[in-house]
Amino acid sequence: MIFMAEAATATTEAQDAHAGQKAQAEAQAKPAKARRPAARKAKKQEQVVFAFSKRKESVARASARKGTGAVRVNSALIETVKPRELQMLMLRPLYISPIAKDMAAGVDITVSVHGGGKSSQAQAVGGAIARVLAGMSEGDTLRHEYMRYDRSLIIDDSRRVEPKKFLGRKARARNQTSYR
Repeated sequence: MIFMAEAATATTEAQDAHAGQKAQAEAQAKPAKARRPAARKAKKQEQVVFAFSKRKESVARASARKGTGAVRVNSALIETVKPRELQMLMLRPLYISPIAKDMAAGVDITVSVHGGGKSSQAQAVGGAIARVLAGMSEGDTLRHEYMRYDRSLIIDDSRRVEPKKFLGRKARARNQTSYR
């Protein structure tokens, strides 16, 4: 009986030794992989705020992070947008209050917009910029300023185009009837 117990102990010791060698081999292979997550954690966590806005068929998605004050629309600087009236419509949230202007000076804003026409895209971009700046501010003061100036900057317009009906060219227009 004692011999069997010693044999069983010897077998488990051999298995433990084999497992230890395997663990050492894995430990030698893993240090390169283990260093990578530590390097990733060393990066500074920066605050990024996302917002979106809609106007008619246009949808604008904006993101803001600390930076130099550049505003980009569809990967192009906003200064390149023509005509100038649409550019001013997009930048309107920056000039409403001095709080917004100071905040925008230290923030990079990136907006992507698609759908709809030029004017509705410009209005959607303005709404997205206003929401991003309101999200970056600590309190509700900037949001209240936007609401007092123009409610459509923060709250989307729920009106949509009415679908076309039969017997007419548009939703409400009807074909003219001749009686003679």
